[in-house]
Amino acid sequence: MVCLIKSNFTTSTLASDSFLNNYNQAVRDYNNRVCRFADKLLINRTIAKDITQEAFMRLWENRDKVEFAKVKSWLFTTTYRLCIDYMKKNYVEKHDVVYHEEPSYCLESPDLKEIINKALVLLSETQRTILLLKDYEGYSYAEIGEMIQLSESQVKVYLFRGRSKIKAHIKDLKLVL
Repeated sequence: MVCLIKSNFTTSTLASDSFLNNYNQAVRDYNNRVCRFADKLLINRTIAKDITQEAFMRLWENRDKVEFAKVKSWLFTTTYRLCIDYMKKNYVEKHDVVYHEEPSYCLESPDLKEIINKALVLLSETQRTILLLKDYEGYSYAEIGEMIQLSESQVKVYLFRGRSKIKAHIKDLKLVL
């Protein structure tokens, strides 16, 4: 959980108060969304919370450089990069871990959220990131491309392939929605 910052200065400047207000507003508006995004990428809530905390700490450290009109994009970009760095540092050989086990579902009462979360694991990091940014957070193709350094057409291709993989997985489960 990211904490709001209180001003302890009785003679704080107007600019300092503005930074403080903007930062606290960003925490209120985006803390849960950034954490959810990191959790979906890493599939580890504890690490996602740590990365969210780090992203907001970096926002505070860079408050003079960040345009608060673009704070949402800055936070998601920073979180994405922190997640990628974490995955690189903690890389496990794919043959050591079984990623694509067939999930067991109770088809009598399927939990769509659980099914989709398990289907997200089947996607590559790039596909999952793009799908989350587009479908969960509502970013445009251009914004996503800027965040993860891909062209707009590459973003569209990754998104199409990711959605197709999820659809095929759900279809394989013989679920009727």
